[in-house]
Amino acid sequence: MSSGNVINHVTIIGAGLMGSGIAQVAASSGHKVTMVELDSKLLDKAQKNIEKSLERVAKKQFKGEEDKIAGFVNESISRISGSTDLNSVVKDTDLVIEAIVENLEVKQKLFGQIDGVAKPSTIFASNTSSIPIKDIAKSTSRLDRFCGLHFFNPVPVMKLLEVIRIPETSDATYNAAMEFGKKVGKTCVTCKDTPGFIVNRLLVPYMAEAVRMLERGDATARDIDTAMKLGAGYPMGPFELSDYVGLDTTKFILDGWSKNYPDNPLFKTIPMLTKLVEEGKLGMKTGEGFYKYQK
Repeated sequence: MSSGNVINHVTIIGAGLMGSGIAQVAASSGHKVTMVELDSKLLDKAQKNIEKSLERVAKKQFKGEEDKIAGFVNESISRISGSTDLNSVVKDTDLVIEAIVENLEVKQKLFGQIDGVAKPSTIFASNTSSIPIKDIAKSTSRLDRFCGLHFFNPVPVMKLLEVIRIPETSDATYNAAMEFGKKVGKTCVTCKDTPGFIVNRLLVPYMAEAVRMLERGDATARDIDTAMKLGAGYPMGPFELSDYVGLDTTKFILDGWSKNYPDNPLFKTIPMLTKLVEEGKLGMKTGEGFYKYQK
């Protein structure tokens, strides 16, 4: 058990793509990690995925040095444990990171449940990409020890971490969160608790505006993508990116912002996007979105 705001033991709630990615970078940077899921099968699956991912990282880092590769993987894996007993895990942890479904009520219920169980010094953080941190934090009595830690997918590869402060976040909490971010190998940027923080606040309206251009018949999806890649130097065009992210995810974010900020034209829902989602054309994961993919 550590004192003050030194983060040694991290509990990650949700062992999906994001949760297991965060667990991996935390463990490989020397933290003790506990992943929490509803079902032990989900934990087993996450452990296997983390092991494969660690091997990929190690092979790049220690080219051909088999002993170092094995050592890195085994040491990192040894720091990760799994549990289905949320309350017992959070009793002795320094940082809780929530990486569950993007639903405000579900997140509030989760943090409300553990608020009375976790020790007073424990920092709570959400990995949400679109829900206001303050709305989640309100379910607890530790607004000064609450922040957003928004990692990007895939976590082991993406270098950025957005650290979100609400007005009540203490300097000690903020400094500990920044220190943790740097220790797990991320470049940290700070943002106020605004819709979509920095990246999504700029990226989602850009993707939405591209769909509006297509809807108006201004240009084809392929030409818009080519223009942004060759003219702006982006690695992917807006339609390729939308298909990669998932059209349902993009629509979900826009719908939430549109509801909370009805006067902002950038957040207005788009009939073309709604139609594709209703037809189950969600992008790469379903084999079709704005483009068709080989399954």
